[in-house]
Amino acid sequence: MHTLTFLEPGHFHATLTLRAAHAALSPEVFVYASKGPELDDFLALVERFNRRAERPTDWRPRVRLSTDPLAQLLVERPGDVVVLAGRNGGKARVMRRLHASGLHVLADKPWLVDPADLAEIQASLAGGPIAREMMTGRRDVIGRLVKRLVDDAPLFGGFATDGAAAPALEQESVHHFEKRVDGAPLRRPWWFFDPRVQGSGAVDIPTHQVDQAQWLLDADAAPGDVPKLLAARGWSTRVPVDIFTRISGSAEVPSELRGAVEGDALRVFCNAELSYRLRGVTVRAATRWEVSSPPGGGDTSRLILRGRAAEIRVELSAETGFRRRVVVESRGDAADTARHLARVLTGGEWPGVTARAVGSATHEIDVPSVLDVGHEAHFAELLDELLGWIDTGHKPAALAARTLAKYTLLAEATKATARDEAASR
Repeated sequence: MHTLTFLEPGHFHATLTLRAAHAALSPEVFVYASKGPELDDFLALVERFNRRAERPTDWRPRVRLSTDPLAQLLVERPGDVVVLAGRNGGKARVMRRLHASGLHVLADKPWLVDPADLAEIQASLAGGPIAREMMTGRRDVIGRLVKRLVDDAPLFGGFATDGAAAPALEQESVHHFEKRVDGAPLRRPWWFFDPRVQGSGAVDIPTHQVDQAQWLLDADAAPGDVPKLLAARGWSTRVPVDIFTRISGSAEVPSELRGAVEGDALRVFCNAELSYRLRGVTVRAATRWEVSSPPGGGDTSRLILRGRAAEIRVELSAETGFRRRVVVESRGDAADTARHLARVLTGGEWPGVTARAVGSATHEIDVPSVLDVGHEAHFAELLDELLGWIDTGHKPAALAARTLAKYTLLAEATKATARDEAASR
């Protein structure tokens, strides 16, 4: 039986690890935190899970209030797994202390805010207890389907690398500061708007994007072939002060953020575009933050994979009804592409998934909504996998190498975009 400990939970991802009950976990969970709205929000969401009508949980939080929660946790050590999801600034140092004390760590991204964090990350990944990210993309059904299509050589033909005019792998996403989660308005702490605490645009969402690219390009098969940064740029989003106070629950802009106030808005350095090479393929990753989700809308994203035989596109936008649309377009013999696509989808691996022609060389793949459950459901699965690794003594060396390679790239991107941040002040 394992016992979970939460240290300063300040992001709803911490609570999502408790979205489902787990037979290998004690219902008692320990929370080391300072008093404040972040702790209140965490406990309120746990209580919602316990009281919901369908599949209610029975978590019993044991809260330890402290002015130095980390020190108290290390003295008392009530469990063997620590969950970190909150302030990112300083997270790498905290992880290293937990790891050095023999505790396993499941930590939300990004681990790196400052390039100096890289040495701490390397130490936490070097051996001993397991340190792993909350990275859910590889469990997503559409992500797994796209990976299967890319890996099928007759269908995709391998990534286009020979002098292609556009990057063979492109990722774009748009996110919103003001949004709803699990049907309720999401409250973000004031520090979410501070790149020194949350992380800049070069490390926040790109942590996910680079991980996805590593997966699609089979980087685990060649751990020595690490991403090499080609270019990076960053820019700010202006968040009106009245919307900031509504999202954060703060009565006013705290002193830590006043230097970023311009007129009636906050300047938040949260957007970035990176270009890099991995396994002979050029990758472009762009992420942008807007202020509020439009009515009935949400975050948007686009993924383009250019192969020699076909191009695969995944889009989530108003045009798709805010459901992800997967399109396969032939770049050669359309009949061959259709035949190979049918072969992949009828192999028994994708029940209910079908393809329909939407043009002479294009097919749209329909994934039943019952399969596309969303990333919130995958956090408990990540925890389950981690507990399995602990119980079997598995040391995920490939995961550690991939994680370090990713943060090495992001440390370089952070240095490269620092000039843009300075210029925006």
